Amino acid sequence: MRSLVLLCTILVLVPVSLASKKWHFKWEVGYIYWSPDCRENIMIGINGRFPGPTIRAKAGDTIKVELKNGLPTEGVVIHWHGIRQFGTPWADGTASISQCAINPEETFIYEFKVEKPGTYFYHGHYGMQRAAGLYGSLIVDVADGQKEPFDYDGELNLLLSDWYHQNSLLINGKGQHNCSLAAHLIPGSSTCRTKRGECEPVVLRVLPNKTYRLRIASTTSLSSLNLAIGHHKMMVVEADGNYVEPFSVNDMDIYSGESYSVLITTDQVPSSNYWLSVGVRGRLPQTQPALAILNYHPNSPSKLPASKPPVAPAWNDYAHSKSFSYKILARQGTPKPPTNPVRQIALLNTQNKINGYIKWSINNISLALPPTPYLGSMRYRLRNAFDDRKPPENFAREYDIMKPPINPSAIQGSNAYKLEFNSTVDVILQNANALSGNVSDIHPWHLHAHDFWVLGYGDGRFSKKDVTKFNLKNPPLRNTVVLFPYGWTAIRFVADNPGVWAFHCHIEPHLHMGMGVIFAEGVELVKKIPKEALACGMTGKMLMNNHLP
Repeated sequence: MRSLVLLCTILVLVPVSLASKKWHFKWEVGYIYWSPDCRENIMIGINGRFPGPTIRAKAGDTIKVELKNGLPTEGVVIHWHGIRQFGTPWADGTASISQCAINPEETFIYEFKVEKPGTYFYHGHYGMQRAAGLYGSLIVDVADGQKEPFDYDGELNLLLSDWYHQNSLLINGKGQHNCSLAAHLIPGSSTCRTKRGECEPVVLRVLPNKTYRLRIASTTSLSSLNLAIGHHKMMVVEADGNYVEPFSVNDMDIYSGESYSVLITTDQVPSSNYWLSVGVRGRLPQTQPALAILNYHPNSPSKLPASKPPVAPAWNDYAHSKSFSYKILARQGTPKPPTNPVRQIALLNTQNKINGYIKWSINNISLALPPTPYLGSMRYRLRNAFDDRKPPENFAREYDIMKPPINPSAIQGSNAYKLEFNSTVDVILQNANALSGNVSDIHPWHLHAHDFWVLGYGDGRFSKKDVTKFNLKNPPLRNTVVLFPYGWTAIRFVADNPGVWAFHCHIEPHLHMGMGVIFAEGVELVKKIPKEALACGMTGKMLMNNHLP
């Protein structure tokens, strides 16, 4: 016998000013029984539901979330993916970086401003809790009196994810493992059904001859994805909360941590329905594609499309993937990057072994987070809280990225890159062969609390002459960027946000195996940090003894 206490989300609207509002939520994170792919498992939900509640606000609004940890044996934090957190670095939701993990039965208050319209999401950032279901959508609309640079008649939202049971693909938290989608759609069929309809296929209801904005975000823990809609082209107009020069595609790749808006026009035969299909990219698929129905009114949603679902490109067709990424350019009016960086940091991604265990390393250091959050230890200048030695900013010239490492050994470290406040920094991400021959993975890299300009991509090893290829005219602003196998990706950003921030591969196991770095900038400018964010490690002991200001 099991019982689950369902707590209602409490939403309070508090006026902040004539132009903005304050949204107040009360959430409890806990274990739930759920069937996201028609097979029941224990997973993590919010207020007894999965996925978590969708937050919707307008640019300039303030979000306040009182988050109680109802997990009996583990801590929890939530990261607000894509939100800049100006003035609230402790609300970034990164355990051991911006805050202590919230202990069982304790509550932490996240309060921050959403400054820019766009398609965002939130997710757990402690252990593998994102893989266990801790995530949801965060949509920021334009402020009152403002207008998007494109028109549409309606809006649809897709949150894409994967589920560790056979790595099933989910659309808005729903998928089907070894189930016929038709079994859900045809009346009277009971195959793979659940009492609560938790894995019933997503139906996107539309009217003929209209234009819809489709918001898409990927919070996958492992999978890179490809999305297509049968007989419908997609016009890409937004990426990671930034407007891009519109371009049309038949299908699109979406890597973990990325978000997009596309426009579709429902101009096909109105008496038919159409498949939306999501498949795996970058690694050999071990599961069936996720499917949804684009349901033209007044057709029944149980009416199966006449045509077969779109088929994703071959999983290793990287030319197709690169073609899509290269088309993403900033919309006219987007701020251009500064022309003269003061620092260039080259980060070599390698797979290594430490004490017999496979790890990922950056410049031969596998990130191991300290017990005391960096934000507190740096702000209050605590000694020995982390490895204060300067981490390497380059790697050996003779390193052959096309072959497995000659010496697979690496070290673990908690070093941080300390950046001059308001300085312009270039980062070169360099991919390489893994431990096995002829293997180089896709790595989507996410920078917390910043947007960066994507200056370019290239195959092979980056060299100084590649700087001449940088796009300084219209590089897109992103917060997540893909690093292709055996290639490099160059980004530029301004270190203008006081705090300590993670920059890491968004494939969840890769991060926890060490593929990440820490950037610190203007920490001395951070105002008083809430004590609840510091109640662990060395800062926790100092709080107990009243030694923190």
